[in-house]
Amino acid sequence: MTCLRFFGPMRDVTGASSAEFSGNTVADVLAQAATRYGEQFTRLVAVSQVWVNGESVTPATSLALGDEVAIIPPVSGG
Repeated sequence: MTCLRFFGPMRDVTGASSAEFSGNTVADVLAQAATRYGEQFTRLVAVSQVWVNGESVTPATSLALGDEVAIIPPVSGG
């Protein structure tokens, strides 16, 4: 299983700080999460960064058992 971690507004959308999913790639995990959490989740992912174990990745990145995928939404401020 892969731990998918949520930050900022993503926590509001999902109602959680993390969830467990299985999948071979980042795209697999994000697709399962989109099915669970819906359109608002999908829109927010589209403008967010996705990291695996602290490294920026692409949707095609392969996952290993125990990897942690983090969705980092855009931050505003000044």
